[in-house]
Amino acid sequence: MNTIAREVWDWIKTFAVVVIIVLIIRTFFFANYMVHGESMMPTIENGERLIINKIGYEFSEPDRFDLVVFHANEESDYIKRVIGLPGDEIRYEDDTLYVNGEAVQEEYLAPYRSEAERGPFTSDFTLEEVTGSETVPQGKIFVLGDNRRNSMDSRRIGFVDMSEVVGEANLRYWPVDEFRVMR
Repeated sequence: MNTIAREVWDWIKTFAVVVIIVLIIRTFFFANYMVHGESMMPTIENGERLIINKIGYEFSEPDRFDLVVFHANEESDYIKRVIGLPGDEIRYEDDTLYVNGEAVQEEYLAPYRSEAERGPFTSDFTLEEVTGSETVPQGKIFVLGDNRRNSMDSRRIGFVDMSEVVGEANLRYWPVDEFRVMR
C-alpha cells in the first residue's frame, strides 16, 4: 500500500471511530430537544433547543424543580418541572405551593406573578383532587409547567412514571444569546 492510500485509509478509520463515538454518546448519554409550545414560559420559550442528560437518572432520582423531558404519549415528549416526588403531599392554596405542609418559594415564576391584575397564577388544588391520590406514588413524579395557566401537565395527565422520563434538561444552546446551563 502506498503512503497516500495508507493516509486515506487512516483518515477513514479515524472518521469512522468519531462517528461511532458520537452515535454512542447521542444514543445513551445526551439528546437534542426542541421546545414546542409555551407551557414552560418564561423559563423556556417556544423554539428553544436544549441538551437533555439521558444518563443522570440511571444513577440518581430527580430533585424537586428539575426540568425533565418525558414521553407524554406515543407521539409527544413534554418538558415540565418536577414538583412532587414519591411520598409527597402537594397542594396549591392562595397561589402558594405547599409540599408536605410547608410553603415553598417558586422564584422562577416571579415574571408571571407580577401580572397580579390577571388573578391567581395557579388555581387552588390538592393532589387528591387532580389525581385521586393523597401522595405521589413510588416510581412516579408530579410535574407542572411554569406557565401554569397554559400547561398540559400532571393536573391533566396525572403522574409521570419514571420509566417514561427521557432525562433532565441541562443546557440551553439555542438561541445562542440565551445559551446557559439550566438550574
